[in-house]
Amino acid sequence: MKIIGIDVYSYTVGYAHGTYIMSGDRVAQSEDGTVVRVRTDDGISGWGEITTLGKVYLPTFPEGIRTALKDLGEALIGHDPTNIAKINRVMNATLMGQEFAKSPIDIACWDIKGRALNLPVSSLIGGVINDRFPIYEAVPLTTPEEMGAFIEARRAAGINRFQLKVGNNPFDDIARVQASVEAGDTNTVIVADSNGGWSLAAAKLAVQGMAGLPVFVEQPCRSTADCILAHRGSCLPLILDESIVNHDEVFRAKYEANAVSINLKFGKLGGLSNVVKARDLLQDLNMAVSVEDMWGGDIITAATSHIAATTRPESLLMTPFFNDWTDGHLANYSPRSSDGYGSAPTGAGLGIEVDLQKLGKPLFTVGAN
Repeated sequence: MKIIGIDVYSYTVGYAHGTYIMSGDRVAQSEDGTVVRVRTDDGISGWGEITTLGKVYLPTFPEGIRTALKDLGEALIGHDPTNIAKINRVMNATLMGQEFAKSPIDIACWDIKGRALNLPVSSLIGGVINDRFPIYEAVPLTTPEEMGAFIEARRAAGINRFQLKVGNNPFDDIARVQASVEAGDTNTVIVADSNGGWSLAAAKLAVQGMAGLPVFVEQPCRSTADCILAHRGSCLPLILDESIVNHDEVFRAKYEANAVSINLKFGKLGGLSNVVKARDLLQDLNMAVSVEDMWGGDIITAATSHIAATTRPESLLMTPFFNDWTDGHLANYSPRSSDGYGSAPTGAGLGIEVDLQKLGKPLFTVGAN
């Protein structure tokens, strides 16, 4: 089997709950998503997705990703997509870094391999051990009252894990977290996620003010070094995310920052292959696993579900179904969550079928049309 063509599409991914607000006045109502279709001479196609959360969340943006995809695509024509180790070697020999562009291609190749073998991706990465797993939703940054009301409404729909967007004034953030805790119960999992938005001083005040509350604190500052300083002396469990980009940083997160979990993102690590490796390392280190991407719809939700389904239930802390948050329903809103829980599709590959009519014409094609 050989790759004969790679199609790159753009589509708008809207936020289902109105306006998504993060620290630092980062606001989103919709995002510019990039979808990749890898086509083969056997007639099998695979799908991948990378949707950034604006241009100032992580060091990437849609136009840069698409430029990199042209170079990567040209290098991959003629290669066997089911030899995923070789595909990644070719991509790494073509561009240093650029993991955000490599991610959708890697995901698409796993989709192709599963379709060729008539097996779901979950079977190829170890097998399902988590048939049904709890999912979380992010709570946009707003007033304490509105955040508490959001949690109450989503708990009525079965969701009981939440990632609160904080990271502005630390005293306001303490009130936001307090209101959110009061809106839950003893089974509610709450993560206060600054997305690196606090200064070191603000992070210290916020972490001290949340002492005694049953919450996790995530990425209080931009750098791991500042997160270590901000968290020093705190009993709150720490999660790291944006500043962890390789395996060396994983060990630093545990042994220097005393983090209990790391949030793994497909785009940040370069695709499903490296997320699986990082997930397994976290489990071996007795750390909790959070897995997701920056944003997206049905395609990235399907990829995430296969990782979650093959993660030890006792290790899985947070995972979302992004297609519940967004209108990115390119595969007929599949996979679908139910009562706050998700599961992985059982069909071949990612287990979803993308509707080409919803995508329209590609932005560009590398190789055969």
